[in-house]
Amino acid sequence: MKEGFAVIGLGRFGGSICKSLVEQGMEVLAIDSSEERVNEFMSIATHAVICNSTDENALRQLGIRNFEHVIVSIGEDIQSSILTTLILKEMGVKYVTAKATNDKHAKLLDKIGADRVVHPERDMGRRIAHYIVSKNMLDYLELSDEYSLVEISVSSRRFLGKSLHELDFRNTFGVNIVGIKRDKQMIITPEATDVLQSSDVLIVIGSDDDIERLQEQIQ
Repeated sequence: MKEGFAVIGLGRFGGSICKSLVEQGMEVLAIDSSEERVNEFMSIATHAVICNSTDENALRQLGIRNFEHVIVSIGEDIQSSILTTLILKEMGVKYVTAKATNDKHAKLLDKIGADRVVHPERDMGRRIAHYIVSKNMLDYLELSDEYSLVEISVSSRRFLGKSLHELDFRNTFGVNIVGIKRDKQMIITPEATDVLQSSDVLIVIGSDDDIERLQEQIQ
């Protein structure tokens, strides 16, 4: 499968990634050591196979090195997660994303060559916390430990009816407005002359501290 995806571990996280990739029209090989889980994905993924991902020969027979991107989403078995990631990189898989269950696990995955390490439970916790605290925040994506991209609804009279030039978000708050959702329309890289309306949702990128300061003003 040229430029296909392989997902190893079909638990809640891996299963969700597999389904989302398929919905986007991608070719996906779903792998798990559980026959029950593999059977569940037979009708979802392009292919679904039972395989012990710590068995290098088994992975070679699957042609795993031909995949552009492999996602290691093995759950609580940290040893299998680390060994699988190590095998994949030694086999020459171009890009490996690995799920970490804690910070120590993440450091080990990073040291053995994982191209990207994700913390789904931690990241989801942060996202939910942001939703709870802010009535205006509609979505939140952590880009790094200090920077995020958020969607914030415009409700403060201070912002309504004013142009982006007048509000000068970059100099006033240190954030950049990269888009505006207006009803069903998406305005990418809005102009300085664009005037904010009550239905607008701002797509904002910046440091967490600056975004928090903006939220306080919008509320």
